[in-house]
Amino acid sequence: MILIAGPCVIESREQIFKIAEYLKPYNEKYDFYFKASYDKANRTSLNSYRGPGIDKGLEILNEVKEKFGYKLLTDVHETWQVKKAAEVVDVLQIPAFLCRQTDLLVEAAKTDKVVNIKKGQFMNPADMKYSVLKVLQTRGCNEATYENSLKHKVWLTERGTTFGYGNLVVDMRSLYIMREYAPVIFDATHAVQMPGGAGGKSSGKREYVPVLSRAAAAVGIDGFFFETHYNPDEALSDGPNMITPETLEKTLKEIDCINKC
Repeated sequence: MILIAGPCVIESREQIFKIAEYLKPYNEKYDFYFKASYDKANRTSLNSYRGPGIDKGLEILNEVKEKFGYKLLTDVHETWQVKKAAEVVDVLQIPAFLCRQTDLLVEAAKTDKVVNIKKGQFMNPADMKYSVLKVLQTRGCNEATYENSLKHKVWLTERGTTFGYGNLVVDMRSLYIMREYAPVIFDATHAVQMPGGAGGKSSGKREYVPVLSRAAAAVGIDGFFFETHYNPDEALSDGPNMITPETLEKTLKEIDCINKC
C-alpha cells in the first residue's frame, strides 16, 4: 500500500524532523513517501503563512531524505519549479486547482518522477482521464489505462468535491471511476477540509478522517494520503483537517484490517 504522510507545510526544520521521526515505523511497512510543501501558493488570504520557499524548503526536505532514507513528495505550482523540485523529490504533485494546467502537467511529465495529480474539487472524476493523458502522451503513451499509468508513473488523488459553499463531500464512486485510468490515492485529510470556512482561511472536520478512510479502503484503492502534525491546532496551515500521529496509527490499523478481508 502506498502511504503519503507528513505536515501540510514546512514550518521549520525542527517541526519537519520531529514529524519525520514519528513516521519512521511506516517506512518499512508501506510504500512510504514523506510529504511537506515548501510553498502553499493557494492560501485563502494573502496574509496566511505560505512556507519557507522553494530553495530553503527543498534544502530541508533533502536533509530529511539523507537522515531517514524517505522517498519524498511535494507540490509544484509553476513550470519553473518542476526541474528544481525533481532534483530532490521522488513524486511531483500537481495541486487540485491546477489539475488541468497543461504546461505544468507536461513539464512534470518530462522528468522521470512519479506525477501525482490531485483531482480538482470542481472535476468530474471521469474527466481526470484527460489530465492523465497529458502526462502519458508526453511520455510516449496514448492510452489512459491503469496498467499504462502504473508503468509510466502517474497517480490520481481524490480529495473531495465542492458541495455548496465552504464544504466538500467525497463520492466514493470516484475512486472506482478514476482507478480505470490510474492508481488512486485517497487524500483523507483534505477530503474533510472546509474551504474558506474559518473567515479568510480554511476550516475542517478531522474527526471524519478515520470514517472516510475506512470507506475508501472498502472500495479498494492503491494508497492513502494523510497530513499529520503533533499539534494540529497550532499548525500554520490546514490545522483543522490534519490528524495527530496517534490518530494516524489507529486509522492505519483499521485500514490494514479492511485490506486483509
